[in-house]
Amino acid sequence: MNESDGLRFRRLNRPQIITDESQEPQYKGSSTYSGKVFRVTLLTLASLVLFPLLGVILFLESPIQPDAFSLNEPPLMSDCFEPNFKLRQAERLFEGQVVGPESIANIGDVLYTGTADGKIVKIEGKHIHVLTTLGQPPCGSREDEPTCGRPLGIRVGPNGTLFVADAYLGLFEVDPVTGEANTLVSTGQVVGGRRLAFVNDLDVTQDGRKVYFTDSSSRWQRRDFLHLIMEATADGRVLEYDTVTREVSVLMDGLRFANGIQLCPDEESVLVAETTMARIRRVHVSGLNKGGMDTFVDNLPGFPDNIRRSSSGGYWVAMSAVRPNPGFSMLDFLSQKPWIKKLIFKLFSQEVMLKFVPRYSLVLELRENGSCKRSLHDPHGMVAAYVSEAHEHDGHLYLGSFRSPYLCKLDLSQV
Repeated sequence: MNESDGLRFRRLNRPQIITDESQEPQYKGSSTYSGKVFRVTLLTLASLVLFPLLGVILFLESPIQPDAFSLNEPPLMSDCFEPNFKLRQAERLFEGQVVGPESIANIGDVLYTGTADGKIVKIEGKHIHVLTTLGQPPCGSREDEPTCGRPLGIRVGPNGTLFVADAYLGLFEVDPVTGEANTLVSTGQVVGGRRLAFVNDLDVTQDGRKVYFTDSSSRWQRRDFLHLIMEATADGRVLEYDTVTREVSVLMDGLRFANGIQLCPDEESVLVAETTMARIRRVHVSGLNKGGMDTFVDNLPGFPDNIRRSSSGGYWVAMSAVRPNPGFSMLDFLSQKPWIKKLIFKLFSQEVMLKFVPRYSLVLELRENGSCKRSLHDPHGMVAAYVSEAHEHDGHLYLGSFRSPYLCKLDLSQV
């Protein structure tokens, strides 16, 4: 073997050092194949999700046909609206025994309220009794509401009887002792060319002759109230019932969610919460201005529900939801984006949407001229949540709720 042959032999038989890098080419084809499988699987799963979603967006009809409308920038939560914890000083009453006590009335120290399961209950001290049920069982579910009934606004008339607005069944006069109920106005009745679909709140004149009440919508029922808010349907009405002639007439139309109603002291006008617009309107029901309407207070820091008199001569206004500033208000954001509202209701149910409503509780006391006197807050709804009404009696504020399973009682001398 010569020198050149020996060199060639050593090169051919040189030991090889095995490293991670030296193995990479051996598995490159396998790695590339695995990556392709992963990408194909990921794209397949994405298409399985996105194509049905796209189909829903394009072809499924939205249950609402929202209008675009304009809201002013919410007022700053400062000065009279400065956040506090005063509502947390309230105590809960009858927890788990009354669900959704929307509105409250009293005869002496006896309280009356309507509940989500269609009952009107009587509260005496620490005892609670069922006074009457306006509808027919079964009760307690969304599907049962139209036949079971849902008592909302409740007032005491001058002769000591209860006047009740039931969202599905109409107006009633109820004996507070026997529970006997007399139908005044049925929701099957056509008034002004439209049926009553969402009877909400009421008030009675001092002589008992007139009952003023709101019909929140002719299109949506109470169980679809979020549809009404999001659609911003301008079909809410203020109506008058004459207890002598038994005639019903329309006093005002075109309101976006006509809600709580309260007679002014002179009884020539009523205050009406226009919930979707975050304002309170004044509708003239008698006198020289009868048939007219103006704005009592605009751009509230929340969406108003029921309105009740305060002992100071002003009004208590409960906010069903707030418009935080600084902060984010979903309803304000969506007010001029109807296409987003449509999309949301294609994808989510009302029950899911309600989970995004903040539990922030707010009650305002307004002066007689509509200016803010004070505000009571529970920023996270830890004690009082979903407040629908503030009813003052004997130095205390009783707080109703459209969905909480309790009443609240606040000692006003402590706040």
